[in-house]
Amino acid sequence: MARVNCLIAALSLHTIWLLVVLTKPCSSLEPKTTPSFPAILIFGDSTVDTGNNNFIPTIFKGNYSPYGKNFPGHLATGRFSDGKLIPDMVASRLGIKELVPPFLDPKLSNDDIKTGVSFASAGTGFDDLTAAISKVIPVMKQIDHFKNYIQRLQGVVGVDESKRIINNALVVISAGTNDLNINFYDLPTRQLQYNISGYQDFLQNRLQSLIKEIYQLGCRNIVVAGLPPVGCLPIQETIAFENPLKRNCLKDQNSDSVAYNQKLSKLLTNLQPQLAGSKILYADIYTPLIDMLNNPQKYGFDHTNRGCCGTGLVEAGPLCNPKTPTCENSSKFMFWDSIHPTEAAYKFIAEALLKKLGDTQNWN
Repeated sequence: MARVNCLIAALSLHTIWLLVVLTKPCSSLEPKTTPSFPAILIFGDSTVDTGNNNFIPTIFKGNYSPYGKNFPGHLATGRFSDGKLIPDMVASRLGIKELVPPFLDPKLSNDDIKTGVSFASAGTGFDDLTAAISKVIPVMKQIDHFKNYIQRLQGVVGVDESKRIINNALVVISAGTNDLNINFYDLPTRQLQYNISGYQDFLQNRLQSLIKEIYQLGCRNIVVAGLPPVGCLPIQETIAFENPLKRNCLKDQNSDSVAYNQKLSKLLTNLQPQLAGSKILYADIYTPLIDMLNNPQKYGFDHTNRGCCGTGLVEAGPLCNPKTPTCENSSKFMFWDSIHPTEAAYKFIAEALLKKLGDTQNWN
């Protein structure tokens, strides 16, 4: 039964995601009166799903307590954390909006359409098989929602203004962790077809197709997040069934993440010249996350190998529910559940990326 529970939790979304903010050169990280980007558009999985799964028939939702414990109004909005996600923080910092809404929200306003949405779906991946297991929206199918978004945007602001907004929007793509965890490590479905290098190539070929398609639809400013240290997710440490008293990161899985990221960085460098007028950047999230894991005191964390929800070893999605107790102070935990970071962890990562990249890139 422990094995089944671990696998259920694993299906609930592994991806630790982080967004990179690239702003005009400036001497301060204070919010701008005029945003660098008119809108923000998000494709990916649970750490950037601001609530789309609320509106599809899947069990992988975060719209119940204790999720949202530290969100404004203590609302469980569908975000897989105790508070805001990186898209919200980035949109706020850029002066675009305070919160990034899910595109599938039937109450989505015209103002939200003009300033951007998230198409992400918790539990998904570049591999359609990943989403089929979780019964969520594959990353490649999020393109269909983007096309619907474009039609609505044209109805709100007109064709020409719609093109301008999309051309200048900040686009973020973040997925891949669920593919490896669900289909390769925990349920080794794809191991029957690929070795790890071959599966990484398969995923990145899918990603390349995604980038080319959204480019054809008008997107020009694209940030692609690499993988986190996958072997350090509490759920992965639990599923390994190693010494429960001495939980350590899984070195092989972390090595796979490093190899994937190296390939991804090279892919994006080679792809940008093929797409005239584009800026396609690789976001290294592995380095800041591994620093948080190796130096928790620097960030004020007391716990980095278990989450705040329940035991923190297996709870995520349906296993982290209103009957599950939580820690007293989530800011002392790097992880909220056994997969997803706390709002406190997201804030540190966002600040690190802003400081590193904010003064060196000019999108406009």
